[in-house]
Amino acid sequence: MTEKIKYTVLGIMSGTSLDGIDLARCTFTKNQEWEYKIEKSNTLKYPIYWKSKLGTLHTQNKAIVEQTDIQFGQYIGKKINTFLNGEQVDFIASHGHTIFHQPENNYTLQIGCGKTISQTTKITTINNFRSLDVSLNGQGAPLVPIGDLLLFPEHKYCVNLGGFANISIKTNEKIIAFDICPANIVLNDICKELGIEYDSNGDISRKGKIVLTLLQQLNQLDFYIKKAPKSLGREWVEEHISPILKNHKPEYLICTFCEHIAIQIGKFLADESALFTGGGVFNSFLMERITFHSKSEILIPNKELIEFKESLIFAFLGVLRIRNEVNCIQSVTGADRDNCGGHIHEI
Repeated sequence: MTEKIKYTVLGIMSGTSLDGIDLARCTFTKNQEWEYKIEKSNTLKYPIYWKSKLGTLHTQNKAIVEQTDIQFGQYIGKKINTFLNGEQVDFIASHGHTIFHQPENNYTLQIGCGKTISQTTKITTINNFRSLDVSLNGQGAPLVPIGDLLLFPEHKYCVNLGGFANISIKTNEKIIAFDICPANIVLNDICKELGIEYDSNGDISRKGKIVLTLLQQLNQLDFYIKKAPKSLGREWVEEHISPILKNHKPEYLICTFCEHIAIQIGKFLADESALFTGGGVFNSFLMERITFHSKSEILIPNKELIEFKESLIFAFLGVLRIRNEVNCIQSVTGADRDNCGGHIHEI
């Protein structure tokens, strides 16, 4: 039987910053190396109902979470049908939306029921990429590094600025990766106090001032001393960040937190080139501060890759899952072994 070398996949990502659902129809071709192309992409902004529902679901009981898992799967499935409009894909690879991430308790939950998506779209769907790694005592995150290793080998550092800032670092044919610090999950929350969704272009943070005592407090948090593998979740932010972001003007908080993000990222960018993607790249003030604190050449790709790199890589994780090849790396997550995660829901 001839090995399949070309796949067309729909990758779907919903990030912690609740921007919306990112959809990317991608092709992957295996020659000597893997090659990719994003054929079509779109971000579907969440309506108020889903933004509110997903933002508060972690406070609800188990029955409501399970019910919402199915409802969200139906919602995603219908959006996929509209997006594809009859175009064919081999399968769907969906990250879902993280509600709980507690690897220390061997527990992680991303909702958006894969079985429901497959039934709604009549397309094989892969989801639940993190749970196997967590069951093997890993962090279940970050998952993007295998894509950084195989699709973007020319960059020593790959940094994603989403709800959290995370990094992949390639050294001697090996890769390590970890969450660096919270990013948009905190910045966007502060913006809500000003009645806006996010700090467009960093205009508000640019007008603010750094509160040095607060910056010092943030930089001294224990997480930053821990060695990788390590990952962050909303729970950690609520416990360690939210309580100290009090009694200051929102403009000062945003400016200070941007400086905090830049300092934490800059610690790791010592040489060569760093590819930056994720919504935070559009915050020009934040990128200026990161450049100031870094020794690497900061590379910003085209807009499509900035916005859809994670969807692209989740599509690729699905390809590796279908091929039964490693898509989650022990050196990244700290799991007992390399593994191949994802539940396949066939039609």
